[in-house]
Amino acid sequence: MAPVVSKVGIIGAGVSGIAAAKHLSHHNPIVLEASDSIGGVWRHCSYNSTKLQSHRRDYEFSDFPWFDRDKPEYPSHLEILDYLNSYAEHFDVLKFVRFNSKVVEVRFIGDRETTDAGFKPPAGQPAWEVAVQTSGEDTIQWYAFEFLVVCIGKYGDIPRIPEFPHNKGPQAFQGQVLHSLDYCKLDKEAASELLKDKKVVVVGYKKSALDLAVECAEANQGPKGQPCTMVVRTLHWTVPHYWVWGLPFFLFYSTRASQFLHPRPNQSFIRTITCLLALSPLRHAISKFIESYILWKLPLEKYGLKPDHSFEEDYASCQMAITPENLFSEADKGRIMFKRSQGNWWFNNDGIEFDDGSKIDADVVVLATGYDGKKKLKAILPDPFRSLLEYPSGIMPLYRGTIHPLIPNMAFVGYLESVSNLHSSELRSIWLARLIDNKFKLPSVEKMLEQTTKELEVMKDTTRFYKRFCISTFSINHSDEICEEMGWTSWRKNTWLAEAFSPYGGQDYLQKY
Repeated sequence: MAPVVSKVGIIGAGVSGIAAAKHLSHHNPIVLEASDSIGGVWRHCSYNSTKLQSHRRDYEFSDFPWFDRDKPEYPSHLEILDYLNSYAEHFDVLKFVRFNSKVVEVRFIGDRETTDAGFKPPAGQPAWEVAVQTSGEDTIQWYAFEFLVVCIGKYGDIPRIPEFPHNKGPQAFQGQVLHSLDYCKLDKEAASELLKDKKVVVVGYKKSALDLAVECAEANQGPKGQPCTMVVRTLHWTVPHYWVWGLPFFLFYSTRASQFLHPRPNQSFIRTITCLLALSPLRHAISKFIESYILWKLPLEKYGLKPDHSFEEDYASCQMAITPENLFSEADKGRIMFKRSQGNWWFNNDGIEFDDGSKIDADVVVLATGYDGKKKLKAILPDPFRSLLEYPSGIMPLYRGTIHPLIPNMAFVGYLESVSNLHSSELRSIWLARLIDNKFKLPSVEKMLEQTTKELEVMKDTTRFYKRFCISTFSINHSDEICEEMGWTSWRKNTWLAEAFSPYGGQDYLQKY
């Protein structure tokens, strides 16, 4: 069967994939989506109770605002899917998507000399071949692309499973063990049936674990209800809402003035010294100010859940989460319990056991332990490019969060994290489209690697949890540099006052030059 040839191929039709398809639509891209719908993690990795972590207006495309953008409630995952589908239909993106098309192999067929020369715009010759298997069929269809955009994301598909001592893994447990990825696939009735009147242990303390614990408590409201125990290994700050002592949260981190307090790449020596000596106490005071409100509002100290690190470290690593509304009210009723464990743990016949000798009996254990994004990429990338994922820092060096300087004719959208990942993906899709159209030139490979190293150093200096490629404390500066590279004006507001003190969001990047 002859390969299908196209200039641009896109793998994945989640938020990043449909954003990339929209801005590359003039190239008639082929979007390969393994499932039967768009939406990515919002479609396949959401619980029944999953909601957005921010307001609608902070999670919207620049040219497609929510119709009810000022509603105070956070939208549910179903509302977000409706919004994404409306966006795709409005811009006629769905015609590019080939559903139920799972990528099983990728080959580089371009000029080997380009692997040492950095990015080059498509030149009329295919550089990548992609093998696709359609659901329900045994045959493989090959595609050939001049340029390939990877939008499979870091979450979903491949669960991260803890390692256990020999014969002390899930097989030693007589109950049921599943990962949160498996739980996501259950409908509301099946999820309730799994948890109802059961002793459930949830391993983890990030957003998915917190939501799951609340769903477990809600399923155990009856007279035979059992408590849900959260095994908490690494503590993180959570916030009750986006107000701090009566002030809007954006004032502290999402304005140009507030981000001026933080170090950024490419800053001068004088600014570096200023950040270290003069601005560091201010940043520390802001973090303490926010922590004081959280500790007043939430009973973290009562339950031994106060982190030892600063709030700023969690914000700088994109790990801040909104506390589920009923988490601590259910804990006060005894329906949610917390078990701190910084050591090893393993399964026994009746539940799980810790290296301090303590044990927890369980009927069901849910591992809310995250996903293996690197393994997902390794399954896509062929050698020799696969070896480039073994980077010492733990962060893949992506110039502008999109281009690996050593992988030719390929881009990655959706791997950089910020306050709004949707906005990050959209702006980088716009940048990528202009790059492919040869409207600006990239710097040398050496300069691009130098830029990614500077960004990594800023993250390392700000938080111990830096291995997430999070730009939340210098996101406006990052966007400034992208705008300038595209030939746009970087200051997007209408007045100096708004430029300094109003938050930046997707609407600010509606295309104006």
